[in-house]
Amino acid sequence: MTGMRIEIDASKVAAVADAWRYAPDLMAEELVNGVWEASLYLERLVKDNTETASGNLRSSVGAREPRRIGEDVIGVVGTSLGYAIPVELGTKPHFPPVQALSEWARLKFGLPPEEAEEVGYAVARKIAREGTKGHFMFQRAFSDGEATVQAILTRAAERGLQRLGKAIQ
Repeated sequence: MTGMRIEIDASKVAAVADAWRYAPDLMAEELVNGVWEASLYLERLVKDNTETASGNLRSSVGAREPRRIGEDVIGVVGTSLGYAIPVELGTKPHFPPVQALSEWARLKFGLPPEEAEEVGYAVARKIAREGTKGHFMFQRAFSDGEATVQAILTRAAERGLQRLGKAIQ
């Protein structure tokens, strides 16, 4: 999928930067927890934005456990299904696999196999002429959830500062 980033700029928040230098493991623990919470939130938004006939794409979307790499805490929400990128971004005109479209038509509209195959061919011909529009389920989730993710990460940094204050005393 496309890379989307939300960062806390610790250089602008002296207390967080100092805490990171003084107790990086403690701060990283809180930020990992915050990134996990934010990733699960974004996972839900992506799934809510994912149109589906069979549910395969929607159910494949998931958050991966965050990782700390140096001073970075990385969270990922994605899918391993190859067709997710064309669904997200849309496509140029091309002739897609008719069998997949026939199955989609059968599930989406409850058609018998013969009618579903006709619809599959019709949809394939239209895609060959016009391409497809993107659904932008990841992009919309990121845009819709950005303020909430920032708040989650800010709370995580504040928890780290509170814990550090208690540890110093």
